Amino acid sequence: MKFKEYKQLDGSVKRQVSEVGRILRRFDKTPYPTKETDVICPHFMLLAWANGCMYNCSWCYLKGTFRFYGQKPNGRVPIILKDRKRIAKEIVAFLKADLPPEIINTGELSDSLLDEGSDPFSSWIMQYFNGTRHKVLFLTKSTNIDNFLKHEWQKNAILSWSINATEVAKRWELYAPTPEQRLEAAKKVADAGYEVRLRIDPMVPILDWQRHYQELVDMVFSKLEPSRVTLGCLRGLISTIVYAKDKSWTTFLKEQSNWGKKPPFEERLAMYTTVIDKLKSYGLKHYAVCKDTVQIWKALKLNMNAVTCNCVW
Repeated sequence: MKFKEYKQLDGSVKRQVSEVGRILRRFDKTPYPTKETDVICPHFMLLAWANGCMYNCSWCYLKGTFRFYGQKPNGRVPIILKDRKRIAKEIVAFLKADLPPEIINTGELSDSLLDEGSDPFSSWIMQYFNGTRHKVLFLTKSTNIDNFLKHEWQKNAILSWSINATEVAKRWELYAPTPEQRLEAAKKVADAGYEVRLRIDPMVPILDWQRHYQELVDMVFSKLEPSRVTLGCLRGLISTIVYAKDKSWTTFLKEQSNWGKKPPFEERLAMYTTVIDKLKSYGLKHYAVCKDTVQIWKALKLNMNAVTCNCVW
């Protein structure tokens, strides 16, 4: 197990575990922001139990991250599941270390619920974390939630859905369940007592985007009250853009940051402001933006010293 001194967004320094192995490690690719164009992203623990995803969203950064795996003709990234014995070894070492509470993100390099068959990943992973001081974050576009309804993991499992405006999902998230289907699944686990978070990400400035995203927020709150909502605008790393089969979404990218290209600042600010105002109208207090710049955070008057992002406690 390795440790590093990490500078936190509030300027303090903490000694935190950087990696237990190649599977359980801290996401620290986003450096401490020093310029207005640097993105804000608090470092978090990820469990890289699988690589790839079945949903083939047009802008998915896994297309660039896993380009060496070779895409299928339709652009899908092959799914590779890691050996569970190897994963277990790292998890056990992590738990024995008696570390401060962490959220373990299982959806950074894959969809967290892609392996919910006869031997579901959710049951396998929760046998280790249920009853501990840590929590497992399941980030998904899936509706495979039956296993959560059969078990009582409410104290140690958080479910987070990535959703989008219906028109955007129809155009660029072709293989995923519809936003309404995802929210129906989210409602069921919320009703069962699980914490549910949402990511409205990536927002795309399509024609009449104001109406589409306000309608999405209305749809969300007609079904459940998420504990927090993280917003993100369209972004494209160079490797993602190069290896994407459908590049139609790249026409919206005009501005450069240290985490890829983005729509122009004023456009992003307008989208964030519109959706945040709508979220506030429903009384939501915990929201943030994902991998966007210092400039955006300042313009939105968001507190960089106390972030309430999707992937952190």
